[in-house]
Amino acid sequence: MSQPVIIVGAPRSGTNMLRDVLTSAPGVTTWPCDEINFVWKHRNLDIGHDEIPVERAVSSQAYLQGQFRRRGYRDRADLVVEKTCATSLRVPFAAAAVPTAKFIFIRRDGIDATASTMKRWNAAFDLSYTLQKARFVPPTDLPRHLWDFTMKRVVQRVSGDTRSERNDLKVSTWWGPRPHDFRSLQQNHSLEELAFIQWQRCVEQADDALSGLEPGRVLEVCYEDFVAAPREETRRCLKFMGIEHQLDSTGVSQVRAGSVGKGRAQLGDDAVERLTDLGGDTLRRFGYA
Repeated sequence: MSQPVIIVGAPRSGTNMLRDVLTSAPGVTTWPCDEINFVWKHRNLDIGHDEIPVERAVSSQAYLQGQFRRRGYRDRADLVVEKTCATSLRVPFAAAAVPTAKFIFIRRDGIDATASTMKRWNAAFDLSYTLQKARFVPPTDLPRHLWDFTMKRVVQRVSGDTRSERNDLKVSTWWGPRPHDFRSLQQNHSLEELAFIQWQRCVEQADDALSGLEPGRVLEVCYEDFVAAPREETRRCLKFMGIEHQLDSTGVSQVRAGSVGKGRAQLGDDAVERLTDLGGDTLRRFGYA
């Protein structure tokens, strides 16, 4: 069986960049779409959020391990890298359901991530992106996901949320990883606060859960360090994966550091102060305040 490697991280924190660099190495593959939350949620659709409890791992083990195994077999790969940001909220479940998996946790300044997330929250519909992911929806789950997707688009259009990035906007629908209390958060916080709280929940819960796994199963990566020294950081990731010798075969030369601090500049000093008041302990915990 191919070695599973699961990337966890909050949205807009470099998860795509890291996945793309690692899967550019020979013998490393992934799914041909952005995320596979549909796969992770199979047999857990009765849970309306992404914090799937570890107790559900037993019933999901065979299915999830089979998905990794088939992807590796199909692509003739030694390692299968998977990245779904919502897994940050369910690491104990993922670790138990795929017990051979290694985890790479990438974290980024929460204020930079917030600014980037706000641009995605109410983005215009992308048919090509949606169809790429829809190919991996388990057939029995398709009616439920189709209904949820349709209702979200209708509500967004009726409410006028589409394309809006106003900091003070109370959004009508949710985008990205869903904490257990996402509906309450949505009712009580602005878009700016929601994007930040989502980052906060993802990094705190991922870090807490990963700290309880065996050291050899976990590698932590700082986004800012990665883009500042991509060869050194990529080498560290590849060594963790057991393929350090493949460094020169990756697309690491494409990594750029231009987004560091960009979100802080875009949001401005007042917003940075508001977000620091909201979650300063988390920012300090990870060295961003």
